[in-house]
Amino acid sequence: MKEDIIVAIATKLGVGAISIIRVSGKGSIELVNQVFQGKDLTKVDSHTIHYGFIMDKKDKIDEVLVTVMRSPKTFTREDVVEINCHGGIQTTLRVYELLQDIGCRPADRGEFTKRAFLNGRIDLTEAEAVMDLIDSKSEEQRKMAMSSLSGHLSNYIHTFREALKKVLANIEVNIDYPEYQDIEEVTKEDIKKTIEELKPKLVKLIEESRNSELLRHGIKTVIIGRPNVGKSSLLNTLLKKEKAIVTDIEGTTRDVVEGSIILDGIELSLIDTAGIRDTDNVVEKIGVLKSLQLMDDADLVLAVFNCGEELQENDRLILEKIKDQNTILILNKNDLKQVLKKEDFKFSHIVSTNTKELEGIDSLKKEIKKMFSLDEIEERNSYLSTTRQITLAKKALSSLEEAEQALNDDLPLDMVEIDLQEVFETLGAITGKSYDDELLDTLFENFCVGK
Repeated sequence: MKEDIIVAIATKLGVGAISIIRVSGKGSIELVNQVFQGKDLTKVDSHTIHYGFIMDKKDKIDEVLVTVMRSPKTFTREDVVEINCHGGIQTTLRVYELLQDIGCRPADRGEFTKRAFLNGRIDLTEAEAVMDLIDSKSEEQRKMAMSSLSGHLSNYIHTFREALKKVLANIEVNIDYPEYQDIEEVTKEDIKKTIEELKPKLVKLIEESRNSELLRHGIKTVIIGRPNVGKSSLLNTLLKKEKAIVTDIEGTTRDVVEGSIILDGIELSLIDTAGIRDTDNVVEKIGVLKSLQLMDDADLVLAVFNCGEELQENDRLILEKIKDQNTILILNKNDLKQVLKKEDFKFSHIVSTNTKELEGIDSLKKEIKKMFSLDEIEERNSYLSTTRQITLAKKALSSLEEAEQALNDDLPLDMVEIDLQEVFETLGAITGKSYDDELLDTLFENFCVGK
């Protein structure tokens, strides 16, 4: 890791009351003290705030408050100085440039968090949680990020690895020192018992990761149906604004219309699509094709039907298309004489709605919560929240199953040990016990500069 002093503007650059410039690294307090007129920062207590001016020789640049934090009790475990400037663009940039002139280097993206990881302040799951916390749009996203940042996932993985470490140590001793009588003999049954205890926990963690991914990124929801069944009205009702144009003319919606809502802390990314029908209009035909493609990629399909009309050929095409997807059937326009009823369909999730009078909208929201077990998400503390974490957990599970198969095939203990060691190392990669520089560069390149 580089030992130089880094600097970054930690707040959004623009006109505002305050902007914060963050400096970190060995010697950062002495460096900032060179341009600070006020108390001698090298002699003040740690975690104290001091009033004064930032000076460029005899020129006052800004009236500031400077926070001094001494290592190791800082985010990066290095000396850290934060300068609270007035929030004008020119003032902030002038202080930022002055610090570079006297020896600071502009920080890379996420470099403060990267230093926190490399200095042992946080692990990789906690580092990823920092960015999730910054990006969170809903209360549940914030809670999930805080859970990981508080170390719940790290502790869970650590407990798992400790159990494996004990087994691996016993295997190693039995293989290397078979002549000793006073060591605990490890049998294949002992190892099998440990695997049987650990495997369901790992399987459950992976299975629950789908919902945590949805929690983190939002549920991609596509509204599908033939023309004039009420798709755009449903979108507008859910968004509580006139996002999509609504008319009685078939084919009004020819391209996708998007919006998002927060449903009990979970983000729904809503997409209203072109009505599914046969058409000679080139533009509308492209819209229909896009609708079918979006449906394939969706986490949730809201399939809308006019319950006041018999099923048409395009309705049947939609029903065939959605039979293997996460779908909620919406029998819309229930203010009309109902021709279609819930019992006419073989789907588990069906609601009856009327967007004119908002009837059934609450039932639709409850059905979405039920389908994705959203009420249960809040009860869990340990989440695999990134693709990297989920991929590694699946790899660890695969190696654990190979160890289990090796035992069933009565292979030598040293063969079983190889698979268990792979599980141990892979789980360690989740928290960053093992890593490479390329991984860190990729992970932190999406962070904001001042974090």
